[in-house]
Amino acid sequence: MSTEARFAPGDWYAVVGDRATVLLPGSQRGRVATLWDLADSGAGVDALLDALLAGGLSTLDHFALVSHDDDATRLIVRGAPTATVSSAGGEEVLSAAPGTTWAEQVLVGVSSVRVTLTGEGSADRHLTPGLARVSVVEFGTPSASVADEPVAPEPAAEEPPVDDSTDAVGPDPAAEREPEPEPELAPSPEEAQAPVPVPPAAPMQFGSPEDDPTPTGETPAVEDDWADRDGQTQVGGPVSDFERPPIPGQEIAPDVVAQPVASLVFSTGDVVSVDRTVLVGRAPEARRFASHDQPHVVTVPSPHQEISSTHLEIRPGAGADHGAAIATDLGSTNGTVLAQPGLDPEELKPGIAVSLIPGAVLDLGDGVTIQVTNP
Repeated sequence: MSTEARFAPGDWYAVVGDRATVLLPGSQRGRVATLWDLADSGAGVDALLDALLAGGLSTLDHFALVSHDDDATRLIVRGAPTATVSSAGGEEVLSAAPGTTWAEQVLVGVSSVRVTLTGEGSADRHLTPGLARVSVVEFGTPSASVADEPVAPEPAAEEPPVDDSTDAVGPDPAAEREPEPEPELAPSPEEAQAPVPVPPAAPMQFGSPEDDPTPTGETPAVEDDWADRDGQTQVGGPVSDFERPPIPGQEIAPDVVAQPVASLVFSTGDVVSVDRTVLVGRAPEARRFASHDQPHVVTVPSPHQEISSTHLEIRPGAGADHGAAIATDLGSTNGTVLAQPGLDPEELKPGIAVSLIPGAVLDLGDGVTIQVTNP
């Protein structure tokens, strides 16, 4: 079975590694950071199960785990998740029976596995290694839909029988013929009007040099009621462009750095380099930036309006954060959750910049996540 994965947005967490995927309800957010650290390092199903059960099985009512090993796929479901396994022989549904610890099966020769967590959404978004908020996850080739029944071709219209008798009556020579259209008569030469001649325009006159009232190039004084019309008024020097105010207590990073400090991998499939400020939101605006300081603007979908218009800012750091990317929540309505490797997830405080390390994952809501990687 192919390891290609797709998902439908939802409230569950999907911790996706190269070899295994763990699916947890939103109430288990405290386990996500540890599991991602293991999955990102290529841990197998046994190591992930150890981490899952470290906090006790009594506090883990629901989860699903899918791992890929050569030609076999290992599937474990506990609680609410159900898995639909498709193969050449048909479909089979795997779920944990009430009173059992979990249901486990090793699958060989299957074409796809669809794990349903909540709802019956269409898994049409590509799932890449990292964190995502999901309701359905599907691995492998989607099952083919039932083909429509072939439509029977319409019978051809029967041609009338041809009478081959020798006394067949031919066409009536007196039948009326359609009158041919009469050709339009060309206008006579007398009726054609000759074009009206246009007189040539008069040449432009610039005058001679001696007509210049100010041969020295000085601006003549204008006699009026204004006292400052002396002909010597000059325009002031150019005003510097708009300067974006800094965040209190932080040094200002350069507008554009020579080398990107990080790459941002969006769950939507976009990849953006952090060589300048990056604005993320449902409909981000960059009006507060100068013309020479235009940021990368990334628009992400938010069908439930959980993501604000201009939700998050990520930019190169300065001072102690030089060489790293820093993230700042721009006062979003529903906030931003940051999961750093080896640390508990935390919610960003609006206006407070936080340094990001490779492997960090930012959750904006509505199933949209951003993974921070090395440039």
